[in-house]
Amino acid sequence: MPEFNPAKVASRPFPDVLASHAESQAIAAVFEAACLAELQAIKPGNVHIFADGHGMVVDDFVKSAQAAASVIALPGLTVGQRILRAVNATQDAVGINTNLGIVLLVAPLIQSALLHVPVHEVLTNLTLEDADYAFRAIVRASPAGLGNSPRHDVHDAPKVTLLEAMREAASRDHVARQYATDYDDIFNFGLTRYREAYARWDSEAWAATAVHLGFMACYPDSHVARKHGEAAAASLRAQAELHESAFLKCENPKNYLADLLRFDAQLKQNHLNPGTSADLTVTTILVASLENT
Repeated sequence: MPEFNPAKVASRPFPDVLASHAESQAIAAVFEAACLAELQAIKPGNVHIFADGHGMVVDDFVKSAQAAASVIALPGLTVGQRILRAVNATQDAVGINTNLGIVLLVAPLIQSALLHVPVHEVLTNLTLEDADYAFRAIVRASPAGLGNSPRHDVHDAPKVTLLEAMREAASRDHVARQYATDYDDIFNFGLTRYREAYARWDSEAWAATAVHLGFMACYPDSHVARKHGEAAAASLRAQAELHESAFLKCENPKNYLADLLRFDAQLKQNHLNPGTSADLTVTTILVASLENT
């Protein structure tokens, strides 16, 4: 598979030929592996192999990864179709929202990899139909704290493209922000943090923890803000910043495991789930994996 690096791929019109079946399968496998790799890392407040939480267990996420992987990289689909099919497959498999943010984030990146074009080109070619598929997927997944919006409400038929809808939501939603910024946070923060941590500790799991803590410390988590308010999200960010600083000072990250587990238990006891940070972590792992494929 060609190297996946939007900064290096020359912009050109979408090719007429579809990605091969083998290439589609390879990208689907990378997606599933990224979802499973994230579960191996301790991510305070989220479900992982060290602790379940929020009424969900690790197996829910394993089944979700398998279900979404079966359709998200099929040849010939639009971004919106990838989103809706992956969410429908997940809902049919587990019946709960385990991966909406992940699917929304990775669908344009998978399209970029399949078509061998920059993700910017994929985003600028998103359509009203893509928005319709994505809105239907969001309603089907019914994420916590969804509520209603005065403009571009997902319960209504879209009047703008998916990119325009995401730009509208970018100031309050970190998933939408990636669409609006060509995935700036993934490529310029997440990927850098992942590479540095992996080079330092030679561990995908600890690199994922470093990325997750980094996103928690840098940005108030969108999922927490929607469900519990901006003050709760800001307080969580400040707590995460302290843990991130201490964690990164460890020569051996295992020495900070007990502290991370206590932080994890505290967040779950308080029903705080930094789900957007976890979604950004999976996306970072996906991009890193695609670049190395």
